[in-house]
Amino acid sequence: MPSFLGIDSGLTMTKAVVFDSNGTVLSVARRRVPQLIPKAHHVERDMDILWAMTAEAIREAVAQSGRYASDIVGVATTAHGDGLFILDSDARPLGHGILSLDGRTSGIIDAWNKSGISKNALSLTGQVPLASSPSALLCWMKAFEPERYTRISHILSCKDWLRFCLTGTIGTDYTEASTSFTDVKTQVYSDAALELYGLEAVKQALPEVSHSASLVGKVTRAAASVTGLVEGTPVAAGIHDVTASALGIGGHKPGMLSVVAGTFSINEVVSREPRMGEGWLCRNAIEPKLWNNMAISPASSANYEWFLENLCLDESHAAGKSIHDILGAEINEALKKPSSLLFHPFLFGSPFGAQASAAFIGLRGWHSRGTLLRSIFEGIIFNHRFHIDALKTAFAFDQVMLTGGTSRNPAFAQIFATVMGLPVIVNDTPEAAAWGAALCAGAATGYYKSPQHDPRDLGALSHRFLPDGAKVEKLESRYQLFCEAAEAMAPLWPKLEQLAKDEQSQA
Repeated sequence: MPSFLGIDSGLTMTKAVVFDSNGTVLSVARRRVPQLIPKAHHVERDMDILWAMTAEAIREAVAQSGRYASDIVGVATTAHGDGLFILDSDARPLGHGILSLDGRTSGIIDAWNKSGISKNALSLTGQVPLASSPSALLCWMKAFEPERYTRISHILSCKDWLRFCLTGTIGTDYTEASTSFTDVKTQVYSDAALELYGLEAVKQALPEVSHSASLVGKVTRAAASVTGLVEGTPVAAGIHDVTASALGIGGHKPGMLSVVAGTFSINEVVSREPRMGEGWLCRNAIEPKLWNNMAISPASSANYEWFLENLCLDESHAAGKSIHDILGAEINEALKKPSSLLFHPFLFGSPFGAQASAAFIGLRGWHSRGTLLRSIFEGIIFNHRFHIDALKTAFAFDQVMLTGGTSRNPAFAQIFATVMGLPVIVNDTPEAAAWGAALCAGAATGYYKSPQHDPRDLGALSHRFLPDGAKVEKLESRYQLFCEAAEAMAPLWPKLEQLAKDEQSQA
């Protein structure tokens, strides 16, 4: 039986997953790739180390799959979108890759909002630029690192860099191409978009665009030697991870709201025509004449992971069992009791502006760790609700497809359904984004009719959670207070940010 390799490179881990042609996971290998934070709001990654760690993960996954490497008949990559991975004329990295958690361009974004550039970008490109958008990062580089800017020969995303390392070919796919420089109506690169940002000089550095399921190269001898793949294995163009996750759970279709509770709060719905609004990004879907409308912020389960890594892992090691098992009972106990505690999950960003920060609000001496974790769960879900309410103003949907690490906790999924007031379907796809990439590889090599022809019985993989009518009113009140508190904090967040700047200047 043929198998496929899906590579999923996120903001903390890079993963290699081998699937058989029925969609069953044969093996998974992970490597944690260090983030580099040379100064506040700069979040980067060494591109060569990223490839080395990914190659290690691929070699391990191939070895553990129980199959010959020659059984892998197709490969595709997915990775975090936005950010910036640039190459010089020798196709070597021009410094570190910039991740989508980066916030160095907040001043540029503020200036664009005031000058009207953001408004013009919305009507032309379908989206207001984010702090981590390639447009903003390139403008920052032009202003502050002009020598580096003038040496740019290739502008890539994270997944496109990994594709280059595998094949030696440079390019991107339609979903990734639409992060900054495409006309929202034609779905292709726009000279007017480059001119809007004053970036005409990098036009030739934009990568050639292919369908996600197009064959774009083959594994090179050099890549085969470090990954254990067979030289000549076909490689597809791949896909932006937001789209890959929805595709992997069967939710990338009109009328379906797909939610990924991962590092980012991702909420997306496909439409048959472009619809623009300040509350979401209107980008290319996997197929032409379909648009993927995404309301996102870096404010989801990364907050939960931060709490675990900084406050709980030593206990997990000492107990010799999963930290999730240890904490699950504490969260469930906390859910039985009333609580004044709310949490703003803005450790890495928010939809309330670049200067918003995280906070526990209403914390009391009698609150337990379980109470804190409950408030983190609720805060993550409330942030998703904020985005979903924006999408509701323009798109119709009657159920939610939910994936992401925290979605595997039934308590989280139940709260999600109650807060949204909609049925929530959790799909048992353990590596949704990697499977979305593998579907592209399978379609590219002719084993599937298209990436949307998933061979699995999706109904059998799904669990349905309905709103708890007895708790709807209480959670609605908590959500409204969550939003009210965020609005009240708006004038204070810049002052808090200034405290950090003052301390840094005195260090």
